[in-house]
Amino acid sequence: MQQLQGAPWLLAHRSMLKQQPMKISLLGNDYVLWQDRHGKISALPNACPHMGAMLSEGWCVNKSDGSSAIACPFHALEFNHLGCTVLPGSNKQTKSLLKPLELIIQGDFIWSYGGYEPKIAVPSIMNEIAAEYEFIGVTGERSIATDFLSLLLNMHDYNHQNGTHRELFEIEEVQVKQFIDEGLHSHAYLSQPRKQPTWRDILKNPAQLALPKVLEAHLENFFPFMGLLHGENKLLSLKECHFYVPEAEHRSRVFVLMYMKAHSVSAHLLKGNLLKLIDVVVDQDAKILSKIYANTPQRIKLHNEVGMDWVRRNAREFSSSR
Repeated sequence: MQQLQGAPWLLAHRSMLKQQPMKISLLGNDYVLWQDRHGKISALPNACPHMGAMLSEGWCVNKSDGSSAIACPFHALEFNHLGCTVLPGSNKQTKSLLKPLELIIQGDFIWSYGGYEPKIAVPSIMNEIAAEYEFIGVTGERSIATDFLSLLLNMHDYNHQNGTHRELFEIEEVQVKQFIDEGLHSHAYLSQPRKQPTWRDILKNPAQLALPKVLEAHLENFFPFMGLLHGENKLLSLKECHFYVPEAEHRSRVFVLMYMKAHSVSAHLLKGNLLKLIDVVVDQDAKILSKIYANTPQRIKLHNEVGMDWVRRNAREFSSSR
């Protein structure tokens, strides 16, 4: 966890915040995240300072000024965004008993450095995408029982489509056309011929219509917190935005924000199926990550492991970078 301090982490998209509190885990700590009626988003440590109950299991209490507090599910103590409460029988507010988690709110995006000194600036690309593309939704959210390095290696492994996702995409070959290494930022351009889907496959998942015979993928990577798939075809332009969050030493979270620009009216009919398709992809990744021996020495090296090499190098160097 210490090796990852200083990176920005996208905790959630505003659409993920419902009426109830949301539990967030980051770098070994748990927090409760919530939004009031004015749209103000706050986060506190998740353990009530009375007897340790999870505040995320409580509820939001709306105040007359539009703000809201978090009520503890154990004794209904209410904590405001500063971590202060009023004890029963007292009209006086306590000092802050819970240190708020510092958040960076940019439109619908909720970022945090987890309380550590920033080493990397929050990238502007998500604001640029949100300004130009239609937001489809959130998909693929999983908390996976895997260490963070294993998660990143999987997400930058350009060969695993042949195994993990073989039935979904039926990739026949993976060709890395170009890999541009810019330190903590990189671009990978892939060409992936695939077996043509049958009508039965298309009826099962109409999103297959948006997949060409050869998948030409442009992957843009931001170590260690984000990866983007830039997709383009005659129906639509797609921005598939993957976010990685280190929850604890052996638990990692992933979720995907989907954006598109329709080139055809029929593209709008595919929104729900695109979300389902990516949910299946993430589910397949999550299952394989839960069934690996993470510390096994690698004695075989395949072609096209340049993305994994990029992850390993940055993982070694990031903790010493400024």
